[in-house]
Amino acid sequence: MDKRFQVISEVRGYWEALQDGRGVPARAAVDPRGIERALEYAFILERIAPSIARFRLAGMHLSDLMGMEVRGMPLTSFFTPKARPRVAQVLERVFQGPEIAELTLVGEPGFGKPDLRAALLILPLKSDLGDVTRALGCLVADGKIGRAPRRFDIAAAVSTRVHDAGAARLPAAAPRHAGPERAPAGSGFAERAPVFHAAPSALREGATPEERRAMLRVVRSD
Repeated sequence: MDKRFQVISEVRGYWEALQDGRGVPARAAVDPRGIERALEYAFILERIAPSIARFRLAGMHLSDLMGMEVRGMPLTSFFTPKARPRVAQVLERVFQGPEIAELTLVGEPGFGKPDLRAALLILPLKSDLGDVTRALGCLVADGKIGRAPRRFDIAAAVSTRVHDAGAARLPAAAPRHAGPERAPAGSGFAERAPVFHAAPSALREGATPEERRAMLRVVRSD
């Protein structure tokens, strides 16, 4: 069986199990042990602005493709300049739809860069505030990587709408927020830990996600 198909199927199957007919799963429900065989290809994205999402956690395969650590980098770093506008559109559909995105990718040719095909899956997740500003996904290339960094063009893209009437509407621009992402030791995920906290008034009963987000304050940043 094609490695790309195996990894995509495992990650999507895990997400669907978390979904359990209730719409978009919560980021807090994701346990790396549930996708143990796919961890080196998996990642968590955070939406930081319209059409922009950065890696908060990423498996080693992604670092191998870029030839460097990818924590904090935007997803568009893996794409050629001509492909980036379309990637931005895909990201907004994931977060605003919400939608599932499946992309077939072709590696950019060049000296020391053999033919390389890859598959990318992006699955929406809710933050602790109830809005869809996180995503679980995987990127798996099948073949020799060659000289890094390897960047890709989009050969095909398919999106699937996720019914989730309870998801909070995103603002025009999502501010950078959220606590640290913690990965179990040896999980294959890299870790990034800027720390943000909410003022006590942000946690009052009945506050909307937008009200709670507006009350977030930074107490420490690594």
